[in-house]
Formats: sequence, C-alpha cells, structure tokens
Amino acid sequence: MPKIVVTEDSCKGCKLCLAACPKHLLVVGEKYNAKGVRPVVQVREEECTGCKLCAIMCPDSAISVYR
Repeated sequence: MPKIVVTEDSCKGCKLCLAACPKHLLVVGEKYNAKGVRPVVQVREEECTGCKLCAIMCPDSAISVYR
C-alpha cells in the first residue's frame, strides 16, 4: 500500500498538492509547524494509488511517496 510522508517543517502551506491529488487524500492539518503554517496530512491512506502527483507538485520537496 502506498504511503505519503510529509516533512512537516518543510511544508510552507501552499496547498498545491491538495489540487494535484486526484482522490483528494490530502487535507490541511490541525498542528502548526516551525514556519507557523499548518502542513498537509494524508487521510484515507488505503485509497492512495501512489501516483506521486502530490510530490511532483510540491515546490519544496516536502512530500515523499513510498510504495
């Protein structure tokens, strides 16, 4: 099963990954990171196909996708 890992302190909250995910599996989290923004988190992990569109869209390489 693919797994999305967000490096929370690298996320600047641009939300480009939210629009890129075809299954809408990323949402803005509740906690704030060191930059004072709420990084994205994955929901419904079992639905992830591992397409890596979220990681491709991330301008800061804050997202990794593992299969």
